[in-house]
Amino acid sequence: MSDAKLSLLIVAHNEEQQIADCIKSGAFADEVVVLLDRSTDETGSIAEGLGAKIVKGAWPDEGERRSAGIEACSGDWILELDGDERVTPELAKEISETLAVTSADYGVIPFRNYIGGRYVQYGWGAYNGVGGKAALFRRGKKQWHGGTVHPKITLDGRRGEMTAGINHYVDDDMAGMYTRLNSYSTAAAADAVAAGTVPGGLSTFRRFFSRFLQSYFGKKGYREGYIGVALALFSAMYPVLTYIKAQEILRKNSGK
Repeated sequence: MSDAKLSLLIVAHNEEQQIADCIKSGAFADEVVVLLDRSTDETGSIAEGLGAKIVKGAWPDEGERRSAGIEACSGDWILELDGDERVTPELAKEISETLAVTSADYGVIPFRNYIGGRYVQYGWGAYNGVGGKAALFRRGKKQWHGGTVHPKITLDGRRGEMTAGINHYVDDDMAGMYTRLNSYSTAAAADAVAAGTVPGGLSTFRRFFSRFLQSYFGKKGYREGYIGVALALFSAMYPVLTYIKAQEILRKNSGK
Protein backbone atom coordinates (compact mmCIF):
# COMPACT_ATOMS: atom_id res chain seq x y z
CA MET A 1 0.00 0.00 0.00
CA SER A 2 1.11 3.58 -0.58
CA ASP A 3 1.97 6.04 2.18
CA ALA A 4 -1.74 6.89 2.32
CA LYS A 5 -3.25 5.44 5.48
CA LEU A 6 -6.46 3.39 5.17
CA SER A 7 -9.05 3.18 7.94
CA LEU A 8 -11.62 0.40 7.97
CA LEU A 9 -14.83 1.69 9.56
CA ILE A 10 -17.46 -0.80 10.72
CA VAL A 11 -20.76 0.46 12.11
CA ALA A 12 -22.31 -2.28 14.23
CA HIS A 13 -25.24 -3.04 16.51
CA ASN A 14 -25.24 -6.43 18.25
CA GLU A 15 -23.11 -8.17 15.62
CA GLU A 16 -21.26 -10.66 17.83
CA GLN A 17 -21.92 -13.48 15.34
CA GLN A 18 -20.43 -11.58 12.40
CA ILE A 19 -17.98 -8.96 13.64
CA ALA A 20 -14.90 -11.21 13.68
CA ASP A 21 -15.29 -12.27 10.04
CA CYS A 22 -16.02 -8.69 9.04
CA ILE A 23 -12.86 -7.36 10.72
CA LYS A 24 -10.68 -10.17 9.41
CA SER A 25 -11.79 -9.51 5.85
CA GLY A 26 -10.38 -5.98 6.16
CA ALA A 27 -7.22 -6.90 8.05
CA PHE A 28 -5.08 -5.25 5.35
CA ALA A 29 -6.21 -1.78 6.54
CA ASP A 30 -3.91 0.33 8.72
CA GLU A 31 -6.54 0.72 11.42
CA VAL A 32 -9.94 -0.70 12.25
CA VAL A 33 -12.58 1.49 13.88
CA VAL A 34 -15.76 -0.17 15.16
CA LEU A 35 -18.58 2.18 16.06
CA LEU A 36 -20.95 0.45 18.48
CA ASP A 37 -24.44 1.89 18.36
CA ARG A 38 -26.40 0.82 21.46
CA SER A 39 -24.89 -2.68 21.41
CA THR A 40 -25.71 -4.97 24.32
CA ASP A 41 -23.87 -8.14 23.28
CA GLU A 42 -20.18 -9.07 22.97
CA THR A 43 -19.50 -7.24 19.71
CA GLY A 44 -17.23 -4.71 21.40
CA SER A 45 -15.08 -7.18 23.32
CA ILE A 46 -14.63 -9.39 20.25
CA ALA A 47 -13.65 -6.40 18.10
CA GLU A 48 -11.29 -5.07 20.76
CA GLY A 49 -9.64 -8.48 20.98
CA LEU A 50 -8.92 -8.23 17.26
CA GLY A 51 -7.20 -4.87 17.70
CA ALA A 52 -10.06 -2.56 16.73
CA LYS A 53 -10.54 0.94 18.11
CA ILE A 54 -13.97 1.06 19.76
CA VAL A 55 -16.34 4.02 19.72
CA LYS A 56 -19.52 3.60 21.80
CA GLY A 57 -22.67 5.67 21.77
CA ALA A 58 -26.31 6.02 20.75
CA TRP A 59 -27.19 7.56 17.40
CA PRO A 60 -30.84 7.06 16.37
CA ASP A 61 -30.08 9.10 13.25
CA GLU A 62 -28.22 7.04 10.65
CA GLY A 63 -26.50 10.07 9.12
CA GLU A 64 -25.18 11.22 12.49
CA ARG A 65 -24.03 7.67 13.26
CA ARG A 66 -22.03 7.41 10.05
CA SER A 67 -20.57 10.88 10.48
CA ALA A 68 -19.41 10.04 14.00
CA GLY A 69 -17.68 6.93 12.70
CA ILE A 70 -15.88 8.85 9.97
CA GLU A 71 -14.77 11.46 12.48
CA ALA A 72 -13.20 8.72 14.63
CA CYS A 73 -11.01 7.49 11.74
CA SER A 74 -7.48 8.82 11.28
CA GLY A 75 -6.82 7.50 7.79
CA ASP A 76 -6.39 9.45 4.56
CA TRP A 77 -8.81 6.95 3.03
CA ILE A 78 -11.82 5.29 4.66
CA LEU A 79 -13.49 2.00 3.75
CA GLU A 80 -16.98 1.66 5.22
CA LEU A 81 -18.45 -1.74 6.03
CA ASP A 82 -21.50 -3.00 7.89
CA GLY A 83 -21.31 -6.09 10.06
CA ASP A 84 -22.91 -8.27 7.40
CA GLU A 85 -20.41 -7.24 4.70
CA ARG A 86 -17.05 -8.81 3.80
CA VAL A 87 -14.15 -7.53 1.73
CA THR A 88 -13.19 -10.20 -0.78
CA PRO A 89 -9.48 -11.07 -1.12
CA GLU A 90 -9.63 -9.73 -4.67
CA LEU A 91 -10.94 -6.38 -3.45
CA ALA A 92 -8.32 -6.18 -0.70
CA LYS A 93 -5.61 -6.62 -3.34
CA GLU A 94 -7.21 -4.12 -5.70
CA ILE A 95 -7.55 -1.46 -3.00
CA SER A 96 -3.95 -1.90 -1.89
CA GLU A 97 -2.74 -1.49 -5.46
CA THR A 98 -5.16 1.31 -6.37
CA LEU A 99 -4.50 3.71 -3.49
CA ALA A 100 -0.88 3.98 -4.55
CA VAL A 101 -1.70 5.37 -7.99
CA THR A 102 -5.29 6.61 -8.18
CA SER A 103 -6.35 10.19 -8.87
CA ALA A 104 -9.95 9.38 -7.88
CA ASP A 105 -11.48 10.72 -4.69
CA TYR A 106 -13.89 7.86 -4.09
CA GLY A 107 -14.44 4.38 -5.41
CA VAL A 108 -17.76 2.71 -6.17
CA ILE A 109 -17.54 -0.94 -5.13
CA PRO A 110 -19.85 -3.60 -6.60
CA PHE A 111 -21.84 -5.71 -4.14
CA ARG A 112 -22.47 -9.44 -4.28
CA ASN A 113 -25.70 -9.88 -2.30
CA TYR A 114 -26.64 -13.13 -0.57
CA ILE A 115 -29.94 -14.33 0.86
CA GLY A 116 -29.79 -17.46 3.01
CA GLY A 117 -26.34 -18.25 1.65
CA ARG A 118 -27.49 -18.01 -1.99
CA TYR A 119 -25.91 -15.44 -4.27
CA VAL A 120 -28.66 -13.25 -5.73
CA GLN A 121 -27.38 -11.17 -8.63
CA TYR A 122 -30.53 -9.53 -9.98
CA GLY A 123 -33.45 -7.49 -8.64
CA TRP A 124 -31.58 -5.09 -6.34
CA GLY A 125 -31.71 -1.32 -6.24
CA ALA A 126 -35.39 -0.32 -5.92
CA TYR A 127 -35.42 0.24 -2.13
CA ASN A 128 -34.60 -3.40 -1.38
CA GLY A 129 -30.80 -3.10 -1.52
CA VAL A 130 -27.89 -1.94 -3.65
CA GLY A 131 -25.77 -3.36 -6.42
CA GLY A 132 -22.85 -1.15 -5.44
CA LYS A 133 -21.94 1.93 -3.44
CA ALA A 134 -19.17 4.43 -2.76
CA ALA A 135 -17.80 2.64 0.29
CA LEU A 136 -14.18 3.74 -0.33
CA PHE A 137 -13.34 7.44 -0.21
CA ARG A 138 -10.74 10.02 0.71
CA ARG A 139 -11.31 11.81 3.98
CA GLY A 140 -13.65 14.76 3.44
CA LYS A 141 -15.01 13.51 0.12
CA LYS A 142 -18.14 11.79 1.41
CA GLN A 143 -20.75 13.42 3.63
CA TRP A 144 -23.74 11.75 5.25
CA HIS A 145 -26.90 13.78 5.77
CA GLY A 146 -29.61 13.34 8.40
CA GLY A 147 -32.12 10.50 8.32
CA THR A 148 -32.85 7.28 10.17
CA VAL A 149 -33.07 5.13 7.03
CA HIS A 150 -31.40 5.53 3.62
CA PRO A 151 -30.05 9.02 4.35
CA LYS A 152 -28.69 11.04 1.47
CA ILE A 153 -24.97 11.31 0.87
CA THR A 154 -22.87 13.90 -0.92
CA LEU A 155 -19.78 12.83 -2.87
CA ASP A 156 -17.14 15.32 -3.89
CA GLY A 157 -14.39 14.95 -6.47
CA ARG A 158 -13.52 12.35 -9.05
CA ARG A 159 -15.33 9.03 -9.22
CA GLY A 160 -13.49 5.73 -9.47
CA GLU A 161 -14.82 2.24 -10.20
CA MET A 162 -13.56 -0.86 -8.43
CA THR A 163 -13.69 -4.19 -10.24
CA ALA A 164 -13.66 -6.60 -7.29
CA GLY A 165 -16.47 -6.47 -4.77
CA ILE A 166 -17.91 -6.79 -1.29
CA ASN A 167 -19.91 -9.84 -0.25
CA HIS A 168 -23.09 -8.70 1.47
CA TYR A 169 -25.08 -11.25 3.50
CA VAL A 170 -28.34 -9.31 3.40
CA ASP A 171 -30.99 -11.64 4.86
CA ASP A 172 -31.02 -15.14 6.34
CA ASP A 173 -34.38 -15.96 4.75
CA MET A 174 -37.65 -14.48 3.49
CA ALA A 175 -38.85 -13.78 7.04
CA GLY A 176 -35.71 -11.75 7.66
CA MET A 177 -36.24 -9.81 4.42
CA TYR A 178 -39.73 -8.73 5.45
CA THR A 179 -38.65 -7.96 9.01
CA ARG A 180 -36.17 -5.57 7.38
CA LEU A 181 -38.96 -4.09 5.25
CA ASN A 182 -41.05 -3.46 8.36
CA SER A 183 -38.15 -1.78 10.15
CA TYR A 184 -37.15 0.36 7.16
CA SER A 185 -40.69 1.56 6.44
CA THR A 186 -41.29 2.44 10.10
CA ALA A 187 -38.16 4.60 10.18
CA ALA A 188 -38.95 6.14 6.78
CA ALA A 189 -42.45 7.08 7.94
CA ALA A 190 -41.07 8.83 11.02
CA ASP A 191 -38.56 10.72 8.85
CA ALA A 192 -41.27 11.78 6.38
CA VAL A 193 -43.53 13.11 9.12
CA ALA A 194 -40.67 14.97 10.81
CA ALA A 195 -39.61 16.55 7.51
CA GLY A 196 -43.15 17.28 6.34
CA THR A 197 -42.61 15.24 3.17
CA VAL A 198 -45.35 12.60 3.46
CA PRO A 199 -46.30 11.71 -0.14
CA GLY A 200 -49.86 11.74 -1.40
CA GLY A 201 -51.94 8.61 -1.81
CA LEU A 202 -52.02 8.76 -5.61
CA SER A 203 -48.26 9.08 -6.01
CA THR A 204 -47.79 6.25 -3.53
CA PHE A 205 -50.15 4.06 -5.56
CA ARG A 206 -48.17 4.78 -8.73
CA ARG A 207 -44.89 3.98 -7.00
CA PHE A 208 -46.23 0.59 -5.94
CA PHE A 209 -46.35 -0.46 -9.59
CA SER A 210 -43.29 1.45 -10.81
CA ARG A 211 -41.03 0.02 -8.10
CA PHE A 212 -42.27 -3.52 -8.66
CA LEU A 213 -41.62 -3.21 -12.40
CA GLN A 214 -38.23 -1.62 -11.84
CA SER A 215 -37.06 -4.44 -9.57
CA TYR A 216 -38.62 -7.34 -11.45
CA PHE A 217 -38.03 -6.24 -15.02
CA GLY A 218 -35.65 -3.26 -14.99
CA LYS A 219 -33.26 -4.95 -12.55
CA LYS A 220 -34.00 -8.39 -14.03
CA GLY A 221 -35.32 -9.86 -10.79
CA TYR A 222 -37.33 -12.36 -12.84
CA ARG A 223 -34.08 -14.25 -13.34
CA GLU A 224 -33.99 -15.11 -9.62
CA GLY A 225 -37.23 -17.11 -9.45
CA TYR A 226 -39.31 -16.71 -6.29
CA ILE A 227 -36.59 -14.56 -4.69
CA GLY A 228 -36.98 -12.08 -7.54
CA VAL A 229 -40.71 -11.88 -6.82
CA ALA A 230 -39.98 -11.32 -3.13
CA LEU A 231 -37.50 -8.53 -3.91
CA ALA A 232 -39.97 -6.84 -6.26
CA LEU A 233 -42.73 -6.99 -3.63
CA PHE A 234 -40.32 -5.51 -1.08
CA SER A 235 -39.67 -2.59 -3.44
CA ALA A 236 -43.38 -2.10 -4.17
CA MET A 237 -44.56 -2.35 -0.57
CA TYR A 238 -41.89 -0.04 0.88
CA PRO A 239 -43.50 3.27 -0.22
CA VAL A 240 -46.99 1.96 0.56
CA LEU A 241 -46.12 0.88 4.09
CA THR A 242 -44.23 4.13 4.62
CA TYR A 243 -47.34 6.08 3.57
CA ILE A 244 -49.70 4.05 5.78
CA LYS A 245 -47.44 4.30 8.83
CA ALA A 246 -46.96 8.04 8.26
CA GLN A 247 -50.72 8.50 8.17
CA GLU A 248 -51.01 6.63 11.46
CA ILE A 249 -48.36 8.87 13.04
CA LEU A 250 -50.19 11.99 11.81
CA ARG A 251 -53.48 10.70 13.20
CA LYS A 252 -51.98 9.99 16.59
CA ASN A 253 -50.26 13.40 16.63
CA SER A 254 -53.58 15.09 15.91
CA GLY A 255 -55.25 13.28 18.80
CA LYS A 256 -58.00 11.86 16.62
